[in-house]
Amino acid sequence: MNQTTVPEFTHRTVLLEEAVDALALKDARRDGVYVDGTFGRGGHSRLLLSGLSERGRLIAFDKDPQAIAVGEELARTDARFSIVHDSFATMDTALAARGIRWVDGILLDLGVSSPQVDDAARGFSFRADGPLDMRMDTTRGISAAQWLASETQDNIEKVIRNYGEERFAFQIAKAIVARRAVEPISSTRQLAALVAQVVKTREKGKDPATRTFQAVRIFINKELEELETGLTQAYGHLGPYGRLVVISFHSLEDRLVKRFMASKATVPQPDRRLPIRAVDLPQPLMSLISKTKPSAEEIAANPRSRSAVMRCAMRLPAADGSAV
Repeated sequence: MNQTTVPEFTHRTVLLEEAVDALALKDARRDGVYVDGTFGRGGHSRLLLSGLSERGRLIAFDKDPQAIAVGEELARTDARFSIVHDSFATMDTALAARGIRWVDGILLDLGVSSPQVDDAARGFSFRADGPLDMRMDTTRGISAAQWLASETQDNIEKVIRNYGEERFAFQIAKAIVARRAVEPISSTRQLAALVAQVVKTREKGKDPATRTFQAVRIFINKELEELETGLTQAYGHLGPYGRLVVISFHSLEDRLVKRFMASKATVPQPDRRLPIRAVDLPQPLMSLISKTKPSAEEIAANPRSRSAVMRCAMRLPAADGSAV
């Protein structure tokens, strides 16, 4: 299979209508420029395009070569759409290359997609055996197997503890180092079985390997670092009243998003004893719009959506109406 061939794996877009509704496509905003930071299989992008006018424009990003193949096909049929094979953390460079300074809305749907999880060859899931890869972009970087084969026990422990919030991180890291001295850990089944031997207790209904697989995937793909960079760049490109919509799937992501939006929506309060006019008081840079979770109906139809949290914030204009 070449890298542009897309296997037949279905994907249910989480919070599809809610996310596009949060971007507030109406009136003049239908003529605007928008960014879909995680194209996936294009669910959000297609619905967003259906709400744009002929003058509207949508730029999408994705690291996955299979997602890029789907996006390139869409770009051939819709001149308003283009896709970038890279992380949304490269937004500054990609938008500048297209002569774009301000955008009207940005959507980031974080985490791993169903086609990535369901394809055993990608190595994201412990439910089916496959090569221990875990890279969202299979054309760059090192695989999870390569990293586990060479990293120190201390660093493996830190990654599993910090990114997986795993209380058995020390024991798991120790077991990994001991096992690799005997044989390479090259498959998802090997890693999952090793973790299961170490983790004796776990929350009801949760596989013992869940937190370890999450941690290694986040580290290999630099997900939290890219999210921090992407949020900053996204804010920098939002025009007045532009919307930032972020869907996260675990507490580490949501915590970053919540803190970032809150930092822009709050201002330090001056000493009340100082003679400062109301017009001279510092103003918030963003307004918090909403926090949304999937409905019971969506969770029943797509259990993978149950952990999703969507936050929306709007950039406020300066006193003169500008974005700066």
